[in-house]
Amino acid sequence: MFYLKLLLSPLAILYLIATKLRNYFYDIGLKPSFSFQTMVISVGNLNVGGSGKTPMIEYLVRLLQDKYSLAILSRGYGRKTKGFRMAGKEDNAMTLGDEPFQYYRKFGKEVMVAVGEERALAIPSLLNQENPPDIILMDDAFQHRSVKPQFSILLTEKDNPFYKDFVFPMGRLRESRYGAKRADTVIVTKCNSEEKNIEETVNQVSSYAGNKPVYFTGLSYKNPEPFEVGNQVGTSVILVSGIANSVYIENYVAPHFKLLKHFNFEDHHIYTTAEIESIEKTMKESGASSIITTEKDMVKLIATSFDEVLHKELWFFLPIETIFLNRGSEFDKMILLTIDNRLKEFESNAIGE
Repeated sequence: MFYLKLLLSPLAILYLIATKLRNYFYDIGLKPSFSFQTMVISVGNLNVGGSGKTPMIEYLVRLLQDKYSLAILSRGYGRKTKGFRMAGKEDNAMTLGDEPFQYYRKFGKEVMVAVGEERALAIPSLLNQENPPDIILMDDAFQHRSVKPQFSILLTEKDNPFYKDFVFPMGRLRESRYGAKRADTVIVTKCNSEEKNIEETVNQVSSYAGNKPVYFTGLSYKNPEPFEVGNQVGTSVILVSGIANSVYIENYVAPHFKLLKHFNFEDHHIYTTAEIESIEKTMKESGASSIITTEKDMVKLIATSFDEVLHKELWFFLPIETIFLNRGSEFDKMILLTIDNRLKEFESNAIGE
């Protein structure tokens, strides 16, 4: 591994220079970065792959939806459509992307969900809706410098922190570790309830991000929910996942069920009929009683194109939620106070005009 990184180091240096130049051009205004007269909160990471952005967006929705009108804006990774798109009843994981469709299924009655590769163009489209949102939550937008958010949340996994990583292709960083300085707060994700070395982690984060508040969160797995209402999950299971890091879900399933096999696909995996048939065949041959998957995978597997091959009575998904392990109420107050101050500022500016 050391020699491989050594061989890749020239490419990593070129990549680092390119991203540093890009950020510098944004910092000096050579590349435009747009601000909007609405509260925009960005959630993102420095590393490629999952750092818990989806459950963090859902946490913010639960925190804010009773007080403000919200919109979730995602790129729509992996979708078959292009440009700005408001989620509607005709949409699915293929038209929106798996994570935006998950948001829409869960919150679509109360929250606007939209996708658009160019967030600077998508935000005006959201603001031109009949009832524009008070707050826009931008998913996976830390490197999307064309929009300047009013508040930026940077996530980093406890087991794969940005301060120990290297830029692509030597590592998984999308830009320099010092990009963390743009964050207003840093959240260390996927921690356990008995987290150790908190002070050391805070010091490491602060050495790149500066004196920003640092919080620690974990994942809370809820009871498996059936694809078909009324079914009960069995004790022996097959696990199916297509996420960036499946270690956490496997570590949860293994002690709570008799785990017979794990079909571990790549992140954002597009399932085929043959794969579903193979999974269900393996389940029957192994003596398993149920198939458990993630909520992110579920929204793809319920596609009508699989109706003839996927037996919903066999399938269950595990919802997850972000939980704060320290100072959660402090984080909530910080977010709410920032929003109130910004909205008052926008209102004052509008009166002044």
